[in-house]
Amino acid sequence: MSALLSSPSRLYRIVATAEAVTWAGLLSGMFLKYVTETTELGVSIFGMLHGIVFITYCVTTVAIAADQRWSFGRLVAGLASSIPPFLTLWFESYAERRGLLAPTWRLIDESPTRPLERPLSWLLRNPVRGLAAGLASVAALTVVALVAGPPVG
Repeated sequence: MSALLSSPSRLYRIVATAEAVTWAGLLSGMFLKYVTETTELGVSIFGMLHGIVFITYCVTTVAIAADQRWSFGRLVAGLASSIPPFLTLWFESYAERRGLLAPTWRLIDESPTRPLERPLSWLLRNPVRGLAAGLASVAALTVVALVAGPPVG
């Protein structure tokens, strides 16, 4: 697990790929449900899984944007790339090519200067607590999404 969290570029690649893979699963499930009318199982499984990975991608994007000092516009573009299917793969590649994904976490070595950087720096310097906080954030946001209901009627 520490290898996963050791690098913003590695973490972002994994989460962006997972988001695209779960999109593919959800689209396949929707095809089976709405076009062939054979089963709803794919939508049931991949709908929930994609929702969790979507939230994970968004939380990861915000954390990496803060650590790597992305502009607000780049943060919005990163978040928006999670909406169309498979665009997270393109955005991750774009971010890598532009040097927006460093091989190390800046806030482990540098002192935080902005308000959001302080808690993020502490979480990065305490990886077990940071991972627990990340998982708790994803769980809490997933519960909120479940209470709010599906995005489409």
